[in-house]
Amino acid sequence: MTDAGNTLTLETTKGDVVIKLRPDLAPNHVARIKQLVSEGFYDGIVFHRVIDGFMAQTGCPHGTGMGGSKYPNLAQEFNDAPHVRGTCSMARASHPDTANSQFFICFTDARFLDKQYTVWGEVISGMENVDKIKRGEPVRDPDKIVKATLS
Repeated sequence: MTDAGNTLTLETTKGDVVIKLRPDLAPNHVARIKQLVSEGFYDGIVFHRVIDGFMAQTGCPHGTGMGGSKYPNLAQEFNDAPHVRGTCSMARASHPDTANSQFFICFTDARFLDKQYTVWGEVISGMENVDKIKRGEPVRDPDKIVKATLS
């Protein structure tokens, strides 16, 4: 398997975060992330829900946690990858098949999420920048993704 095109770089207000995409775990979710990145969807989007000791969530075009992309929701692709520090996983509503554009990055182990949320990537560089993201629910004057790119 080649990693060409499966590296996502989030240029954030706290520094770059490099994520290895895992199409072997969640091919449809990775395809959606790539599609949205290629359209510039994530550029300027804030980290709207950031819980200390848990995770940083982003991907809502309204910055409220209530929005998604223009595309239909995705069917879940739950897998065996654990929710540990640096895991990238899709946010969703209570129904399993409601992931769309929002995702979160785990600050620490969150194994209670295993096989209930779709893991699609892992931070391979810049986790110290994720750690610096401003906390809150909602976040006042939130940090954001300045630009998202694929390589």
